[in-house]
Amino acid sequence: MPVIPDFDAFPECELLQQVALSNEDAFRQLFTTYNHQLGTYIFRLTDSMELSEEIVQDVFLKIWENRETLTGVRNFKAYLFVVSKNHALNCLRKLINERAYQQEWEESSINGFTITEEEKADRYYGLLDEAIDHLPPQQQKVYLLSRHEHLKYAEIAKQLSLSRETVKKYLQIAIASITTHVHANMDKTMILFALLLLF
Repeated sequence: MPVIPDFDAFPECELLQQVALSNEDAFRQLFTTYNHQLGTYIFRLTDSMELSEEIVQDVFLKIWENRETLTGVRNFKAYLFVVSKNHALNCLRKLINERAYQQEWEESSINGFTITEEEKADRYYGLLDEAIDHLPPQQQKVYLLSRHEHLKYAEIAKQLSLSRETVKKYLQIAIASITTHVHANMDKTMILFALLLLF
């Protein structure tokens, strides 16, 4: 029976070399070493536990996907925190933009843009249902559980026996597909309304 190396005792440069060689045990040790302190750091930036967990997962997934580049990293902690900070700032910018869209929509409503007109609402929801119906089965389930049942990634993953990352990817693809379909078939005055409801 092969002896599993004690990666906890490895110098960090050797640990990174092992990860670059696709050693999953070494990667697991790297994750265990930095997961908590990175999560704490990101939480200070975002003030959101759920967003912090998502960013940490995204960053380590990106590190694994680009593991060959770790051989050139001399200070992994500094590298990790820079990558994480940039990703967190991008996520925060996205949230700010979404809130700006919402504010613009609310101001438009006050100035006479009535989103509750029955004809426009019927048209939008008809297109939305049509777009959802055209989604592949798994993407459709993920989208409905997320947007209609308001379940979190982890809850959806457990219910559908999928990984959390797969759930996230399916949801991104589903939203992009629905948005494209709705925008291609609706009146331009309803575009902002559709964006707010989808996201």
